[in-house]
Amino acid sequence: MADLQSMIDRASMIVFFGGAGVSTESGIPDFRSRDGLYHMKYRFPPEEILSHDFFFRDTEEFYRFYRDKLIGYQAEPNAAHRKLAELEAAGKLTAVITQNIDGLHQAAGSKRVWELHGSVLRNTCLRCGKKHGLEEIRASEGVPRCVCGGIIKPDVVLYGESLDDEVVSGAIHALRNADLLIVAGTSLVVYPAAGLIRYYRGEEIAVINLDPIPVPGDAVFFRGRVGEILGKIKV
Repeated sequence: MADLQSMIDRASMIVFFGGAGVSTESGIPDFRSRDGLYHMKYRFPPEEILSHDFFFRDTEEFYRFYRDKLIGYQAEPNAAHRKLAELEAAGKLTAVITQNIDGLHQAAGSKRVWELHGSVLRNTCLRCGKKHGLEEIRASEGVPRCVCGGIIKPDVVLYGESLDDEVVSGAIHALRNADLLIVAGTSLVVYPAAGLIRYYRGEEIAVINLDPIPVPGDAVFFRGRVGEILGKIKV
């Protein structure tokens, strides 16, 4: 902890890059761990269900899985989300780059969050473009539809879809200007999101994870849960 505290104390432009492991302490399941969604048995593989083609081919089955596994919970920010918001408020953290779609960073108070894979909090009618909230999707049955009759689609990046250009540009800008990169709760196997860390130009990298991951450069590895570790940092 002393090593991580020193790295944070020295830095003035920290960027945090996080994945599903950041939110597991809030009760949200991850994807690739032993007990993650991708190791559970469904009628179709989760990777197929969460794809662009499957959404339009079998929208009702998509929403059955989506309601059950991706929005079927009430989660609150944990110590990791709260500490990152504190670091931002103190002027130490310049951006959070997240692969998560749960909106917990913003719920904790973070303002500069680049959501690479979108958010379950935003939903858009494919016909008229009207925006719809999460609770409206939760309360609906079958395929949710807008008042115009159009199908409502979550603003999340499905397999086979491209990342938002503005989000990617913002994340790259933050990485290029950072002097400390903290990578946490991610396996770094989902591309193109995981490839963005190559834009980091600083010298110090901290990795907080249950297992080691391949990170370019000389990284200091801290084994453990993200909230348990970051929660002990003094701002």
